[in-house]
Amino acid sequence: MSWTTLPTATAIAITLLLLSSSPTFTSARPLVRQIKSAHEFDRLLEKHAATTGLPVIADFYSDGCGPCRQIAPVFQQLAKDTTQLNAVFVKINTQTVPDLAGRYNVRSIPTFFSFQDGKKFDVLNGASQQGLQQMVDKVVIKSKKDNVKISMETLQAYYHEVDPTKTPEDVHKVYNKCAEMNRNLKFNPDKICHGAAALNLGKGLKKKYSKRVQTSVRFTQEDRKPTDAKKDDAGKTAHSSASASKGSDKSRQGSMSNLHLASKEELMEELEKRLEAEEEAREDDELEEEDYAEFEHSYVPGDYPERVTIIGGGPAGMSAAIYAARAGLKPVGEFSLLVSSCTRF
Repeated sequence: MSWTTLPTATAIAITLLLLSSSPTFTSARPLVRQIKSAHEFDRLLEKHAATTGLPVIADFYSDGCGPCRQIAPVFQQLAKDTTQLNAVFVKINTQTVPDLAGRYNVRSIPTFFSFQDGKKFDVLNGASQQGLQQMVDKVVIKSKKDNVKISMETLQAYYHEVDPTKTPEDVHKVYNKCAEMNRNLKFNPDKICHGAAALNLGKGLKKKYSKRVQTSVRFTQEDRKPTDAKKDDAGKTAHSSASASKGSDKSRQGSMSNLHLASKEELMEELEKRLEAEEEAREDDELEEEDYAEFEHSYVPGDYPERVTIIGGGPAGMSAAIYAARAGLKPVGEFSLLVSSCTRF
């Protein structure tokens, strides 16, 4: 019997079996992600502002930049020490993504930016290890401090206690004013009163009524986990839930070993769910892909100085040779005067 002659319900059941036996489509958030386009960077900022609240630290560099190569291992180690639960680290090559360098007015490299809630928070020019550490610490502390929200229900209960004369319309106005302080709706699609706006509202209410309004955490540790960790936890939870409900008739009908008991409509519904889950996993992978190896486009120095030929002479050639020597390279040329002068640096 061919595939086309199988009954519809049987074909769907076989499809579900094939889906269940295929490898799980998972993706991991790279420790340091290589940004390849402005669109990718914009999506990254939007995602973490709206779904994780994690700050983003960006390293604008170039392959031929000596200080960039020297600070690269520090940036990598800092990303490891900070952990993926506290920040997202990315590298942006100013030569391959010049529009981002122009957007943020990068005039020298390396230049580091920190972003919080989708907006530029701080900038550091130059390869300063101490300065980079301070910048990362500052934005991580800011991220944790702003990871709060005030719900409409909490605000209504608060006013009911401290000022019963406030009408529901008055409370809504106060709440909406707080939510609208985060003007970019891409980063706050649910119009939540959160972050610095919620903290300022809380301070104002405490000063006026001598009582603090209750806040709650906006993003949990689970929200901030990389995609692969979430899927692992979800798989463990699903396995536990399936074991706990093993005796129920509904669970038996939904299990893979009893697909023949399900109706055509139930099979179609299950198939749609699995296809949607597969598509979501692929979209997550596109956003979190790590096809580019870390520092793939970066120059990795060896044990000895790299030789570089300076084409040209005079003051310009001498200046180029001096800067090359200072960057850890070994300038060479036709004239012994040029070589002997450069190798002193």
